[in-house]
Amino acid sequence: MNEQITTLTQAIIFQNSHSAYEIAKHINKPYPTLMRECNPHDKGAKLGASTLFEIMKFTQNVEPLRFMAHALGY
Repeated sequence: MNEQITTLTQAIIFQNSHSAYEIAKHINKPYPTLMRECNPHDKGAKLGASTLFEIMKFTQNVEPLRFMAHALGY
């Protein structure tokens, strides 16, 4: 399930009107760190809840939240 959330988050970062650099700057995270945390194939990096929250807030895309709610039966 974590990989699916990370994949959704990666899609948000690359498929919106803000560049990944803008997102990283806005959430105060170095660009390379953000790219690593949002890479579903990097098993050594973790996407934190606060980072995910800030990404969704800035991009106004709550698809990961919808996915989690659905997985929980809501």
